[in-house]
Amino acid sequence: MSLDLDIVIESDDGGRRAERLRADGPLTIGRDVTSVLRLESDLVSRHHAVIQVGAASMRIEDRSTNGTLAGGQLLRKNAVDVPFGTPVVVGNFTLHIQPAGAYQQARPAPQPAPAGPHPPPGGVVRPTLRPEAAPAPTRAPAGPRPAPGHAPPPRYAPPAAKAPPPGYAPAAPAHAPEASASDAHNEPRGAAGKRRAANIEVRREIHRLLLEHLDLATMNPANFDDPSMRPKVLAALRRIVDMLGPRIPQTVDHARLVGELADEALGLGPLERFIADASISEIMVIDADTIYVEKNGKIILTDACFTDDERVRAVIERIVTPLGRRIDESSPLVDARLKDGSRVNAVIKPIALRGSCITIRKFARTPLTLDRLYGFGALNESMGRFLSRSVIAKKNIVISGGTGSGKTTLLNILSGSIPEDERIVTIEDAAELQLVQPHVVSMETRPANMEGKGEYSIRDLLKNAMRMRPDRIVVGECRGGEALDMLQAMNTGHDGSLTTTHANSPEEAITRLETLALMAGVELPARAIREQIATSVHLIVQQTRFSDGSRRVTAISEVVGIDEEGQIELLPLFRFVRTGTGPKNKVIGDFRATGYLPSFLNDFIVMGLVHRGEPYL
Repeated sequence: MSLDLDIVIESDDGGRRAERLRADGPLTIGRDVTSVLRLESDLVSRHHAVIQVGAASMRIEDRSTNGTLAGGQLLRKNAVDVPFGTPVVVGNFTLHIQPAGAYQQARPAPQPAPAGPHPPPGGVVRPTLRPEAAPAPTRAPAGPRPAPGHAPPPRYAPPAAKAPPPGYAPAAPAHAPEASASDAHNEPRGAAGKRRAANIEVRREIHRLLLEHLDLATMNPANFDDPSMRPKVLAALRRIVDMLGPRIPQTVDHARLVGELADEALGLGPLERFIADASISEIMVIDADTIYVEKNGKIILTDACFTDDERVRAVIERIVTPLGRRIDESSPLVDARLKDGSRVNAVIKPIALRGSCITIRKFARTPLTLDRLYGFGALNESMGRFLSRSVIAKKNIVISGGTGSGKTTLLNILSGSIPEDERIVTIEDAAELQLVQPHVVSMETRPANMEGKGEYSIRDLLKNAMRMRPDRIVVGECRGGEALDMLQAMNTGHDGSLTTTHANSPEEAITRLETLALMAGVELPARAIREQIATSVHLIVQQTRFSDGSRRVTAISEVVGIDEEGQIELLPLFRFVRTGTGPKNKVIGDFRATGYLPSFLNDFIVMGLVHRGEPYL
C-alpha cells in the first residue's frame, strides 16, 4: 500500500524532528545507509525494524539486537499490529507515525513565523515541531535550531556516570582466569562458559554502576514493566560500557552486551530472546553458564549465559513474586508461570548443586488444532475424527505419554471438541489449557505459605469441582491420589472427562492408574481398583516423542473390561507402525487401523455423529 507518512522522531536527549516519507512498500528503520528511515545511534541496529503500512494500522517487525518497543510491548524478532500514532521506541529514539496531514489537523492554527529561510520545495519535509538542544556526541544529528522567542522543551537527562575513585586506572583487556584445582567443578563449560569467563568481572562492575546510577535497587519491581524504563537503562548502560571500554575484551559485541545487561536488569536476562522465538518450545537453564533450548523437537546448547548465579536468582524472584510465591533455602523449589501462561519450574541451592536451575515450558500463542496436527504427521484424519467423535459422545479419555511428548497439547486440542453448551471445570498445577468454550471454570493449585498453611492440591480442587455441577472435568495431569477421585468422578455422572498421566504404553498407563489410586490412602483391594478403572475409562491414547524430535499418537486403545485372570483388557483400535529411518534420522512409519471396532460405535450412530456414506472411524 502506498501512503505518505509524517514521522515525529524524539531522541532521549530532548531532540525532536519530523520527516515526511512515502511508504511504497516496507519501511525499513536502522542506521544502515540503505534504511528508508535512517537513525544515527549506537543503540540502533543496522537493520533494526520493518514497518508494513495498512489502511488504519501498521505492522511492526523487530530485527534488532536489543528489541523494539511498540505501545509498551517489547518485540524480539517478532511482529505486532498497532494503530497509527502508537509510540515506537527504536534504540534511544521514540517514533510517532501518522498518515500525512494528521498532525496538522490536530494542531491549532499556526502562529506567524519569523522571517527566515524556508525549506526547498519537493523532497523530504523536515518541519520544526519543537526546538532541540545541542546534540550530544555520538547521538543522532540535531534538527533545525529553535525559533527566536521559543523556550527549549524539558527533556530527560540520564544521570552522568560517576567518576572512578582516586587512583583508579582502567585495567588491560580481561582474559580468561586460570582455574585452580579447588575450582575445577566450577570451571565454565561450552561456548557460553568460555565467553563468560572472559568478561564476568566487567559485567558485574557494569551491574554495580547501573544500580548506582539509576538506583534500581530501591525501585518497585512493578515499575520495571514501564515502557519508558528500557530506553533509560539502555542509555545508561551505553555510557557505562563506553567508560569501561578498555576493560572489555575486543571479542565482545558491545551492542549485544548492552542488550543482555538491560534484559538482566529489567526482564528475564538472556531468556528474553528465547521467549520471543516461536520455534523454541522449552528453555532449560542448567546453571548461570549453561542454557539449553528445545527447538523443533531437538535439544540444543546455546551460547547464552547469565552474569552469575545471583542474576539467575533475581530472574526467578521476578517471576514468582507477583504470583505470591516464594523461593529461598527453606523452600528451594517452586512452580509458577509467566504472563503469557508459560509454565516455569525453578530450583535453587542446596537442592540444585550446580546453581539455580530454571525450566520453562513455553505457552503457544496460537493454539494448535487437529488440522495442524495432521500437517505435522502427529496422527491421521481417521484417528482425529474418531477422537473428536469420542469426546462429543462423552467417552472418558486418558492421554498417556512421557515427559515432553505432547500430552497437554493433545488434551487441549481434544477439549476443543466439547460442545459449547456444557459446563467445563479444568484443574491444573500450572494453567496451560486454552479452552475456547464460553462456560469454562479454570482452577489452579496453590502451594503452602510460609506458615505451612493454605495449600490446595489437585485432589482438593477435584473434590470441590464435584460440588460445582460440572458437565465435564478436565484434569491437567493425574500424578497422585487424585487418580481415585478422578475415576469416581468419571463413574458418577461426569462422563466425557479427560486427563493425562505419565506412561510409555497403554498397558503401563493402566498399571500407573492402579498405583496412583492406591496412593489415595483408601484401603481397597487391587481387584476393586481395576474394576473401577474398567468401568470408568473408555479410551487410552498413547502419545510418544521419537528420537528425531517428532511427536505422534502411537496407539489408541479401548478399555473393554476385565478378563478371566482379573487383568484389565485393552482392545487396540489404531497404532503407529515404524517402517524405517530417513535422512537425518527421521522416523518413518504409517498410521494403521487394527480392524477392531469400538464397542460404543452405536453411540456415534444414535447421536448423529456418523451419517450414511461416512466412514465409521
